[in-house]
Amino acid sequence: MAYPGSFDHQSNVNPTQLTRPGALNGGADPRALYLKLFSGEMFKGFQRNTIARDLVQKRTLTSGKSMQFIYTGRTTAEYHTPGQSILGNDQKAPPVAEKTVTIDDLLISSAFVYELDETLAHYDLRGEISNKIGYALAEKYDRLIFRAIAKGARQASPVSMTNFVEPGGTQIQVGAGSDADDAYSSTHLISAFYDAAAALDEKGVSTEGRVAVLNPRQYYELIQAVGSNGLVNRDVQGTALQSGQGIIEIAGIRIYKSMNIPFFGNYGTKYGTASATNPGVTSPGNVGSFIGDDTTANGVEDARSNVTGIHNNYGNHSDFENSCGLIFQREAAGVVEAIGPQVQVTSGDVSVVYQGDVILGRLAMGADFLNPAACVELFAGTTTAPSGLIHSPSKLVP
Repeated sequence: MAYPGSFDHQSNVNPTQLTRPGALNGGADPRALYLKLFSGEMFKGFQRNTIARDLVQKRTLTSGKSMQFIYTGRTTAEYHTPGQSILGNDQKAPPVAEKTVTIDDLLISSAFVYELDETLAHYDLRGEISNKIGYALAEKYDRLIFRAIAKGARQASPVSMTNFVEPGGTQIQVGAGSDADDAYSSTHLISAFYDAAAALDEKGVSTEGRVAVLNPRQYYELIQAVGSNGLVNRDVQGTALQSGQGIIEIAGIRIYKSMNIPFFGNYGTKYGTASATNPGVTSPGNVGSFIGDDTTANGVEDARSNVTGIHNNYGNHSDFENSCGLIFQREAAGVVEAIGPQVQVTSGDVSVVYQGDVILGRLAMGADFLNPAACVELFAGTTTAPSGLIHSPSKLVP
């Protein structure tokens, strides 16, 4: 017998009265909102770890396989002769050229979540996996864009009509000798920044949207130099020194740090004995492997156009053996997206058969340099600027 206010363990709860936090508006699918949550977490993982997407030109491709960008060169001013017809510039200026950015194949990152594992796990399994999927896509995204900018720094302008040649890319040596460890000298880095700013000014590049992306150790080296070596930032000086998060500007160039720039043929930091292609940083130990797809060895990657799935040439690791930083303006490169970061999850019969779900993050994009004049590559360890990644109308061959 059940007394008022007591609980009868033999009575049943009407299923329609259950509160199902995963059901959308009390609907029949108890997992509907869980899948939406996963999708959002994947986007957070992607957005937290990609910085290049917002620093360059981004376009969405709604149809076709590539997008065309048009270059318009400069023209001349001339005095009018009374009585003479005005029918345009006699030299057929301004000249016009084009650049085409092609979409690479679908880039994916996926995981299979076994339902029993998800039930037994004492933490949010899907949320953790979603972040890792977002990280993987973001790393690849940034790496390709940064390589495209480095490539642009080595190119002449596509506008090359006689007497109307537009300015091309810039390569600046950090230091003056053949020591790769100059890449970590705050004095040499600051000097290179001012040289880059002057070069961008001389080539008519807008001061708006100028940024630099450095290796983390270079970034922290500059933070330690706040207040010295001519580097003064009164707004963030205390915060920068203590938290390591102060954004420093040198010559109007805002500085970011990333483990995804091409750095002496590696990503992240290159450890080992000092040489012409190694700045000689001692490994802190147990660093793991910071690698991506199409990898030939730890930390290096082949992303040339002959690699399956790639239709733009982003170069091989050997093309960047002396690269040690990028300075650019947002016109430097363009990224074209046919499919933005998305998530897909299996359900229904597939989930029943496999007793779990395949969780897939995907995107389709391509990137390349646009305005070489807006690209600056920093290099060290040699007095000769890096070459390779040569542009031709039909194919890009390192």
